[in-house]
Amino acid sequence: MNILDYAVVLLYFVVMISIGLWSMRRVRAQDDYFMGGRAFGKIMQTFAAFGAGTGAHEPVTVGRTVWTSGLSGVWSALMWLFVTPLYWITGVWYRRMRHITIGDWFAERYESRAMGAAYAVFAIVFYMFYLSTMFSAVAKFAVPLINVNPDQVGQVGLVLIPVIALVVMVYGVLGGLTAAYITDLIQGVFIIVLSVMLIPFGLLALVQKFGDPATQSMLDGFSILHERVSSDFFSLFDGPAAGEFPLQYTIALTLMALVGIVVQPHFITTGGGSAKSEDSARIGLVTGNFLKRLCTVGWALTALIALALLADNPEIAEDPDRVWGVAAREILGPLNIGLVGLMLSCLLAAVMSSADTYMIVTSAAVVRNIYAAYVEPNASEKQYLRVARITGATLIVGAAAIAMTYADVFGQFKMAIEIPLIFAAPFWVGMYWRRANTRSVWITMGFTLIVFFVLPYLVPELAPGLRTNPNFCVQTDQLTMTTSRLATAADVAKHEAWMVAVNRAKSNTTDPGELQKVLSTIGAEPPRAELAQPIDVTQKRGGQGIFWRGGVRPVGAIRQETIETITQGNTRTLVQRQSGAVEGIGQFNVEFMIYYWFGIDLSRVSRGTLEALRVPPRLILPFLVLILFSFVTRPNNQSALDRYYVKMKTEVVPDPELDRQELEKSYAQPARFNDRLLFPNTQLEFVRFRLKDVLGVLGAFAICFLIIGLLVWLAGLGA
Repeated sequence: MNILDYAVVLLYFVVMISIGLWSMRRVRAQDDYFMGGRAFGKIMQTFAAFGAGTGAHEPVTVGRTVWTSGLSGVWSALMWLFVTPLYWITGVWYRRMRHITIGDWFAERYESRAMGAAYAVFAIVFYMFYLSTMFSAVAKFAVPLINVNPDQVGQVGLVLIPVIALVVMVYGVLGGLTAAYITDLIQGVFIIVLSVMLIPFGLLALVQKFGDPATQSMLDGFSILHERVSSDFFSLFDGPAAGEFPLQYTIALTLMALVGIVVQPHFITTGGGSAKSEDSARIGLVTGNFLKRLCTVGWALTALIALALLADNPEIAEDPDRVWGVAAREILGPLNIGLVGLMLSCLLAAVMSSADTYMIVTSAAVVRNIYAAYVEPNASEKQYLRVARITGATLIVGAAAIAMTYADVFGQFKMAIEIPLIFAAPFWVGMYWRRANTRSVWITMGFTLIVFFVLPYLVPELAPGLRTNPNFCVQTDQLTMTTSRLATAADVAKHEAWMVAVNRAKSNTTDPGELQKVLSTIGAEPPRAELAQPIDVTQKRGGQGIFWRGGVRPVGAIRQETIETITQGNTRTLVQRQSGAVEGIGQFNVEFMIYYWFGIDLSRVSRGTLEALRVPPRLILPFLVLILFSFVTRPNNQSALDRYYVKMKTEVVPDPELDRQELEKSYAQPARFNDRLLFPNTQLEFVRFRLKDVLGVLGAFAICFLIIGLLVWLAGLGA
């Protein structure tokens, strides 16, 4: 980066802080700070949903997964695509709640202040880890841009992460949700720029480096892209490169996201709660998230272009998380017009537009569901705002501290989407079934927490013999797939980069343990290749310990037995099975005991299928537990249930006073909207969909397929 690049970043920071200072004068009460007075229209809600839903970890993650797994790696972020149509319905929920936090919803629906407080604790833990992934991603992105050695990522993080945290705290803590939404509007534009800026410059760079600039245009870069990268890297689901995100794993991640997203704390604001009207809520939420899906298409295409252009780069060979940063430096840096600084500002926008909203909704949960509920219920608005600002600052500091300690971006992200499952079943069931009650919900949340988040750590401690028990040290069959094809330029370059990275690692350290750690990051040696000559591309899958998250390791001699050899087209698969003494590593996969009890043999499934099989127990069991215990425990107060459900059926009027009058009318007539029920005279509260609801959902699904079609079409250009 040069002086102009640093000036661009500094200007960006100054503008964000100025907005916070300006917005601070508008904040007088909790509703102003946490909800912006519920005065936001479609545009502001769109960019709020877009900004809060687009984290800095996602372009970095997509860059890595597309680099290693081809186009199928796009599902690391595009797994949310088919969740988006649901938002057309849920956007109305959050507006009709008329609450400031989802903790308020739990406290009202289940008549339990303690449940609201538990949700506030969850919000703190969830966002500290979720935000830490974004801070980690920014640090990895910035390393190649600011011209430091790749092994200095930790030092860069120690400087850059606190600076980002400080700026977010200043404008978010001071200005509240209004400042967050105004900055999200600006930062949304930056994120869109981030998503597409490298594509034209990258295609031009391909033409200049590998084509004929005198006779070829930018669009000819697509042809060069396909010449340099193997065709199997352009498949969305299959092909040798698609091992990390097979279809079944993608579907499982989508279902996990679908069930858990509704209780993520920021949805009470960006999900529609801060909107002026119900239409603003649902249109903003759906449109903002579709903008994000379109950006994901841009991230995937950028990563493919980077693969064609930079396959020989040893920095990326050492750590594929650096794809985006190296690409920005190599493609934009030579232009010397401040575009590298703009790119870094765009990624900062992605993290800051999420961090500000998360900070505010978490502080709202602490103020409303802990401080006001248990500490000082009669505090002044000024006191509540002070506590909110302290809480928000604490959250950002905690997330920054975690980011400077851990750096497994995608691993942290997968953990983050699982944590909300503790509250998911009570939310979904409580939204539609009167019989769900306080005791059954506490039992369900305790069951989910213990079985899926505590026992995996506790079981190996209580029963250490499990680690060497042959029944629980079973591994999947090891598949060695060898595909014969002609070598591409990217194949040649990847091997060269691998050699440089390995030699550099060997020269940088004499510690065997540290060297092994670096070499494991670099990965296995790619095939030696000469352009257009036949090569055998070998990939090894399987050999994973089924019951242990960290796999298994040998504790004695290991024998390898060949089971069969399968030939399909130009791919030959050797199926082998290991035998010998091994021990389990890491957490115990408690959910796999279900498959064990039913005698289901998982030794032949792929790693993607194993990951997918973790999902059904986590999704289904909490619902079953909640429904079962709801039948055998005492239901909640009938009048409280009547009040809640009639409120959720009362449409929002944008004018606060008129809306209050409509609510009073509903409270006086709890059966006011019973004619809309699908199952009258039952405990179920499903209402008939209106034409607007049906058309909105169908239209959203149509857009999902259009986005997939756009991605496939763009990836096929020049083939």
